[in-house]
Amino acid sequence: MRPQKTPALSAEVFTALKERIILWEYCPAHRFTEEELSEEFGVSRSPIREALQMLVENGLVTKEPYRGYTVRQPDLKEIHDLYDVRQALELFTVEWLSVHGIPETDWMELRKTWQDILQDLPQVTGGYAEKDEAFHEKLAEWTGNLALVQYLRLIDERLHFIRLTDITTSARLQLTCEQHLQILDCVKAGDVRCACEAMRTNIESGRQSVERAVKEALARSYQL
Repeated sequence: MRPQKTPALSAEVFTALKERIILWEYCPAHRFTEEELSEEFGVSRSPIREALQMLVENGLVTKEPYRGYTVRQPDLKEIHDLYDVRQALELFTVEWLSVHGIPETDWMELRKTWQDILQDLPQVTGGYAEKDEAFHEKLAEWTGNLALVQYLRLIDERLHFIRLTDITTSARLQLTCEQHLQILDCVKAGDVRCACEAMRTNIESGRQSVERAVKEALARSYQL
């Protein structure tokens, strides 16, 4: 049997470490050493080094002089700051759409997507953070404002891994569906106040859910 190639080994280590970081199995600022990881995964330092660099590129790990690689978990202030900016962008989005209108066919398709999920609530196994991001980014795209879309995607990228802790139960998914449908209906009706309130409620629900998850994960990580 041929020895496994380094890129494949790097990808395996990267995936394993990413999963642990997302699940908060490491305390913030936990320090990785190539020697320890090499021993744990039974591979040479080369794929370990490549995996750590991939984690740096994904914003999950930082590399500092004399300290090496440390886990980068966002603190609550950073999370709230990002949610504040996201809310400002998304309130502008629904206000603009309520005034200028939205594509009928696209609106019906997006509404059907979330109505179908609501009517047949599945067991949540993952993937709904991405679906939620896609919903909000689609609204931004309908404005035709490329800068708005770009900035919202930037915020989503920075919040992505932390938002994986958000929609993890059927009850949370049901609430998200109901809130998305209300946003769409308010926008379609051209009701600016209703649309803004629905969007604000949706974002605040996500913020509170993430905050609870982060606090619980931090408590668990320090008990390990």
